[in-house]
Amino acid sequence: MALATQRLTDALFGSAAKIFVVFDDSPTKKMAMVKKGNVEVEQRLFGPGENICGEVTIETPKKLEHTGIKLELIGQIEMLQDRGSIFEFTSLVRELEGPGELTYRKKYPFEFSEIERPYESYDGTNVRLRYFLRTTITRQYGAKMSHEETFRVHTASEEPETNNSIKMEVGIEDCLHIEFEYNKSKYHLHDVVLGKIFFLLVRIRIKHMEVAIIKREQTGTGTSANTDNETVAKFEIMDGAPVRGESIPIRLFLGGFEQLTPTFRNVNNRFSVKYFLNLVLVDEEDRTSSS
Repeated sequence: MALATQRLTDALFGSAAKIFVVFDDSPTKKMAMVKKGNVEVEQRLFGPGENICGEVTIETPKKLEHTGIKLELIGQIEMLQDRGSIFEFTSLVRELEGPGELTYRKKYPFEFSEIERPYESYDGTNVRLRYFLRTTITRQYGAKMSHEETFRVHTASEEPETNNSIKMEVGIEDCLHIEFEYNKSKYHLHDVVLGKIFFLLVRIRIKHMEVAIIKREQTGTGTSANTDNETVAKFEIMDGAPVRGESIPIRLFLGGFEQLTPTFRNVNNRFSVKYFLNLVLVDEEDRTSSS
């Protein structure tokens, strides 16, 4: 019944339109490959200060009467475990056309400048932060028609004023005492982690040692809070039993890991993302200890 009603509505007031959004073909444009399920899709990437401009094209096979066409630029946070939890932090509207009719094809240029884009795009396990353009055609009769075009946003951050090294001592009483040191505590996405591990006391037989990059995503607050830990990468840095006084160098290139993202600190009071370096030792009985 509903399908028959929709067909009658289309026959009387125009059939569904096709909506396309094309961003301006800037010579300095950048694209980002984004994984959607098992498929990688290409999305336009905008950096700091770039205007978002392009053209909306609407095609319809027959006359389409409408009560208005608008284009919205939206930035929102989606809590993936709760589909109803969507929070907008940026919203701008452009009226493309007032009430009227469309025939065949019409193009509408657009430009958004001086846009508030405080956060980087992010696709996580339990949360997604995305920016998109939504074109909406409203009609007096029949359902409104809309199309969303997602784009990526990259934000720039200043070099930290202080970037102290990390130095810690860990161990098992009377069995193992090690000291590890990393050259700094903050890294950019194409940085190199340099460090050393010193064995001060070794009375257990260690089979091998590895360093792991751990991503920790925290969402929600209170009873709805959720923490998800993911191992981004793992590297064996030693194979065999060390002796007292031995040191193991660490050199880890971050540029090869596409899963790495910037650190997010309490974004809009909704989520945080942090990264940790985890040192894991495995003895001959396959028992592990980490720090």
